[in-house]
Amino acid sequence: MANGPAGETNAPSADLKAEPVPISPGPGPVPISELPPALEHLDEVRRLAGGRPIAVFLDYDGTLTPIVDHPAKALLPEPTRRALQRLAETVPLAVVSGRDLDDVRAMVGLPGLWYGGSHGFDIAGPGGERLEMSPELLPNLDAAEGELRAALAGVPGAWVERKRFALAAHHRQVEDDRIPEVEAAVDRVAAAHPELGKTGGKRVFELRPNVPWDKGKALELLVEALGIEGADPFLVYIGDDETDEDAFRVVRDRGLGVVVRGEADARPTHARCSLSDPGEVPRLLLALAGPASARTPHEGVEPPEQGLDETP
Repeated sequence: MANGPAGETNAPSADLKAEPVPISPGPGPVPISELPPALEHLDEVRRLAGGRPIAVFLDYDGTLTPIVDHPAKALLPEPTRRALQRLAETVPLAVVSGRDLDDVRAMVGLPGLWYGGSHGFDIAGPGGERLEMSPELLPNLDAAEGELRAALAGVPGAWVERKRFALAAHHRQVEDDRIPEVEAAVDRVAAAHPELGKTGGKRVFELRPNVPWDKGKALELLVEALGIEGADPFLVYIGDDETDEDAFRVVRDRGLGVVVRGEADARPTHARCSLSDPGEVPRLLLALAGPASARTPHEGVEPPEQGLDETP
C-alpha cells in the first residue's frame, strides 16, 4: 500500500493500554463546546490506542483548510500538506471529502493516498482502484440540476455546484433572510426526485443519491481497501461538519473522532475531542506520525509537546 501497510505503522507503546481515558466518556453525543482539546490530551489518546496500529482519515473543507466564501479559494496550506506527507509515510491515510474526487485529489496534491469524493460515493486508490456508488442515478442528478439552477436563478448570491454524485446549493453569500428561499427550492426539487435525498452542511444544502451510504460506510470500505482490518487498527477521523458525524459514529468505539470547531459551534457530536481550528490540524498530524516528527521543526507548524509514541 502506497502509504504504508499496517505492519509498518507507527504504533503507540502496548504497555499503556490498561488505563481508562476521560476523553468524552459515555455512548451518546455531547456538545462540541464541551469536548477536551486534543492537543492537550495526547497522553490519553496514546493510552486509548493501546498499542494498536493507527490509520487516519480526514475531511478537507473546514478541517484541512478554513471555510471560505468560495470552494476554489480553499487552498491547502503548505505546512498542512507537509504534515500530511509525513504522516502518510508512517500510517495508512485517506481523505474523504464532499468535493468531487478529482477536485479533492488536486487540492491535496499527494498522489500516494486513498481519496473519497462526494462524501464517499466516489472512491479511488493510488494504484488505480475505483469504486462508484449508485452510478445509475447520475441521469437523475442531471435532471435535478437543471431544475435547481432555474429555481435559484432569482436568489442573489445563491449558486449551484454540480458534483459527480451530488448537487450543492451554496448560500454563503446569500442574505440571511433569503436562505429559507434556497432551502425551499432544494426541498421542491427533492420532492420531485425521491431517488435523491437532501442533506445539510456549513452554508450549503445538498442533494445526493437517496441510498444507505455516507462517510461512515465509506470509512469502513477504506479500512478494508487499505488491508488493515485484520490488524484491529485504531481509527482516527478528523472532520468539522454534520456530514462527518457518520464517520465519528463508526470510530467512536474503534478509535477517536476529532472535530475541528467552527465559530460558536455547540452542536452535539459523536467526536471525543476537538481542535480549535484547521491551523491546529497539522500539529495533531505530526503527533500521530510519531515522536520524531513531533520533535522535528516544521516550517509554519508549532510542534506538539510530544508524539504518541512517547511516554509522558
